[in-house]
Amino acid sequence: MDRFQTMQLFVRIVELGSFTKGAEDLDLPRATATHAIQQLEKRLGTRLLQRTTRQVKPTPDGEAYHQRCVRLLADLDETESAFGQSAASPKGRLRVDLQETLARHFLLPHLGEFCSRYPDIELEIGMGDRLVDLVREGVDCVLRAGSPRDSSMVLRHVADQPQLTCASPAYLAKYGVPESLDDLPRHRAVNFLSSATGRRAPFDFIVDGQPQAVLMKGSLSVRHADAYLACCLAGQGLIQIPRYHVEAEVADGRLQEVLAPWCPAPMPVSLLYPHSRQLSPRVRVFVDWVSARMQAAGAAPSRASGPPRA
Repeated sequence: MDRFQTMQLFVRIVELGSFTKGAEDLDLPRATATHAIQQLEKRLGTRLLQRTTRQVKPTPDGEAYHQRCVRLLADLDETESAFGQSAASPKGRLRVDLQETLARHFLLPHLGEFCSRYPDIELEIGMGDRLVDLVREGVDCVLRAGSPRDSSMVLRHVADQPQLTCASPAYLAKYGVPESLDDLPRHRAVNFLSSATGRRAPFDFIVDGQPQAVLMKGSLSVRHADAYLACCLAGQGLIQIPRYHVEAEVADGRLQEVLAPWCPAPMPVSLLYPHSRQLSPRVRVFVDWVSARMQAAGAAPSRASGPPRA
C-alpha cells in the first residue's frame, strides 16, 4: 500500500470512526488496514488513533495529520480531475458556505437546476455570516456580501445589490422622518455588528458623489440579518439593508424608505475560493452557475462598478 492509499485509509477510518468500516469502504481486509496504520504510526513516530471497544478517535497528532491528509488528497483529486473527461463531467463532494439571505432569495429556489445539470456533484451547503477559514475547514467556496478583505483568496465579483435606508411607520411617527443627514443625531438605529471586527457597522451615504460613513446611536445591536429586519419592523430604529430583502415590506407599507437622495452605494456580492481550487471543475461550474443566477435576477455587477472596495 503506497502513501496516498494509506492516507485515504486513515481519513476514512477517522471519518467513519471504525477500522472495520474504513477497511470495508476501501474493499480491504481489516487485518491489512490495521497493519497499514501501525506502519504509518511507526514511520511518523507518534500515535494517531485512540482505539476503544466502541469507537476509534484521532489523537491530537492524529487530528492534525487528518487535516493535512484531507487537503493533500483534495489537491491530488482536483489536479487529476482538471484534465480529460473529468473536467467535462465534474463529480465528487463540493462544500460551499453561503450568506443566508442571498442563498434563500437567489439560489436555493433554483438549486434543482444545478443538481440536474451536475448529478455527480455531491453538494454540501452551509449558511451563515460568520468568517469561514476555507483551508482549515475544508470549504471549497463561499458567497459573501460586502467588501472581502482576504487577499489570499481568489475573488469573483458576481453582483451589486442596491441598498436603502428605511424604518417602520411606528418609528417615524415617534421620531419624525429624517429630511437630511443633519437630522441623524436625533435618530436611533438598529446597529449591525460586523462578523470580522465585532464592532457596529456604520451607516453609509453618498454625498455629492462621495461616500460618507455615519455611526448611529441605538440601544439594539444584532449579528443576524433576520434579527436586523425584525427589530426594524418592531419600530426600534433605522436600518440600511439590500433592497431585495425588504421589497415586500416597502411595497405593503410595513417599512418606509428615507433619505433616498443619499442612498448608500450598492453592496458588492462575491464568491471566494482558495488558489488551490482554481483548477477544480466542481468549483468552476458552481461559480459560473451562481454568476448566471445573479445575472438572471438582474443583480449582476455593472460595468462601471469596478471591483469591490477593499
